[in-house]
Amino acid sequence: MATTILNVSNRLPVTVGEKITKSSGGLVAALEGVAADHYALHWIGWPGAEIPPARREHVERELVHDYGCTPVFLSREETRGFYEGFSNSSIWPLLHSMPSYVRYESRWWDAYRDVNRKFADVVLSIAKPDDLVWVHDYQLMLLPRMLTEAMPSLRVGFFLHTPFPSYDIFRRHPCRSELVSGMLGADIVGFHTYSYMQHFRSVALRLLGYESEITRINHEGRSTLTGVYPIGINAQRFADELKRPEFASRRREFAANDQGKQIVLSVERMDYTKGILHRLDAIELFLNSAADRDRVKFIFISVPSREGVEDYKALREEVEARVGHINGRFATLAGSPIRFYHGSVNFTDLCALYSSSHVGLITPLTDGMNLVAKEYVAAQSDDPGVLVLSEFAGAAEELFNAVLVNPYDAQAVADAIEQALKMPADERRARIEPMRRRVMRHDARYWASSFINDLQSHRQPTEEKDGAAEARRIIAEAIASEKRIALFLDYDGTLRELERDPDAARPSSAIRALLDSLSRRPNVDLTIISGRRAEQMQAWFGDCPFGLIAEHGASERRPGPAQQWEQLDRNLSYAWKDDVLKALRAYEDSTPGTFVENKRTSLVWHYRRADPEFGKWKADTLVSELMALLANEPLVIRHGKKIVEVTAADVNKGAAVRRIIGGENYDLVVCAGDDQTDESMFRLDVPGLLTIKVGEGNTQARYRVPTPAAFRKLLNEALAGASDAGSSTRHPDAATAH
Repeated sequence: MATTILNVSNRLPVTVGEKITKSSGGLVAALEGVAADHYALHWIGWPGAEIPPARREHVERELVHDYGCTPVFLSREETRGFYEGFSNSSIWPLLHSMPSYVRYESRWWDAYRDVNRKFADVVLSIAKPDDLVWVHDYQLMLLPRMLTEAMPSLRVGFFLHTPFPSYDIFRRHPCRSELVSGMLGADIVGFHTYSYMQHFRSVALRLLGYESEITRINHEGRSTLTGVYPIGINAQRFADELKRPEFASRRREFAANDQGKQIVLSVERMDYTKGILHRLDAIELFLNSAADRDRVKFIFISVPSREGVEDYKALREEVEARVGHINGRFATLAGSPIRFYHGSVNFTDLCALYSSSHVGLITPLTDGMNLVAKEYVAAQSDDPGVLVLSEFAGAAEELFNAVLVNPYDAQAVADAIEQALKMPADERRARIEPMRRRVMRHDARYWASSFINDLQSHRQPTEEKDGAAEARRIIAEAIASEKRIALFLDYDGTLRELERDPDAARPSSAIRALLDSLSRRPNVDLTIISGRRAEQMQAWFGDCPFGLIAEHGASERRPGPAQQWEQLDRNLSYAWKDDVLKALRAYEDSTPGTFVENKRTSLVWHYRRADPEFGKWKADTLVSELMALLANEPLVIRHGKKIVEVTAADVNKGAAVRRIIGGENYDLVVCAGDDQTDESMFRLDVPGLLTIKVGEGNTQARYRVPTPAAFRKLLNEALAGASDAGSSTRHPDAATAH
């Protein structure tokens, strides 16, 4: 049986009126072409209009059976908040790096979250575990996480059809963390260009602290791939159209209507990201200096867009006023320089306009891809025109033979128009032909196949791969059989998630409940072993019955609240601290967001609040300097999670564990930690040692779990498993006693 692709987008590829009609487009053709080869395809989305409740069952049945679509029905109120409000008035301008256009209302966010949940419910109602789910665009940024949390076996891809902005822009949104976290629920997140992917990785790092490789972000036990997939057009449709007699006829008509003139064509949606007003500035400059301005005709095709949004209404009014001003200023008896048409154009006429124009003027201020540029190139034939393209359109990375311009520089755009109009035929052909070959080869079907193949082959790491299930079983069986167990658990990054402010990482009620359950087991000796100072550990755990080890083994409190702390480093010299402190203070001064912690036994430079990339670079440099400075000292330099620590070589967690277990006869010794400071425990050669690494990174631990939450779950499930096993073994005796 073929694998099913559940393609989820804001809109279904149909128009629902009195009758249902199928829509055409590059995405539809691409997916249908790919599906015909290898997959079964099913669409999920909003039908594009409010369907009365009495009609919904009939519409859904017809969509499912006749069109392979499942609708997500939305009320008019939901559409206003989700689509017109949050999606198009809040997220759209943000993604296009235009924060001055961003509007935010909490009720829009509520609607956006609720509608994403509605989409998730519909997907989950029909999805099977091995299905591929492909989620499209900014309207559904929360959906991937909703799906993978509910059905982890699903492979979920997310493709963003817009740009993705820099961290400095994206961080301004009130719901920034939720949006990025939602996208990271996907197995693969795709972008049009490498720069958009880089911006996303930067946001994931700076906003959520998730470090990444070039194309992989590891987070919370998941692995999200990021990739560059430049979308293409339905190239075959253009190739077929250029052979039709209807196309040739319309092309001749357009050429005859504007005989003797050179045509500069612009086609775009009416949107402030398209740079229409900036383009009109350039056209006015061109006309002002052109020696023979009557020879040039500018044709603007403006496709209506989001006319229910106030910013778009205002833009149309301003554009029409500017066109009127320019036409009034430069009109002659031969006509006006700009022909402005606000409406849709049929496909044959569009191709004829592309083909007969001398210049395609496409200058958005920013654009995810801009398929109009690729369509213009695809429609060129024997006597090709010239593409003048904004360098800020995603398509500029592929269509590098275009005349690239900065749309904010009106004079440069005016000069580019003049250059394009005067370009000789040989140069025009030399520019267009390699671009056309790429456009026709790397079409929408190529794009869809590339993404789907990568999604199909991606596999998430599983608990069983890293042995967490086996570790859980061993611990549970040892507890149930009342074997003697020593538990040595690191705190920060192991039991508790790391915080930007270390003082904010106080134990939650859930952590306290877990530690209480462990310490109440008579055969379990629990010790929390941390790099924190004794004063901090006493403040948080002073009333607890289990053992405490501070500063990686420099001081210890034996089990019991009445026990006193014992200093274990009395014979060590700390004369080295003065010189090291000077070095760390210098890095503190030169790296904003960092600070130095002066512990009794060590010095720690914290850089968790610094810019992640700058902080990491400075930390690596600091480690190199310290290694040279302290080469002959009996010291250890640890580059842990967002820290660089210098401490005496004799003070380490491994030595502390060995000292505590001493002559005790434990059946099982469990050591769990998350960073370099815990490796000394993992290297111990003691009987019954079970070692667990929490998180990513190289380790000598035998087992691994992805996050502190997963580790807490492991311990809780081990306790529950031990209780179940204990009940089953005690039950026959209890029955006999009665």
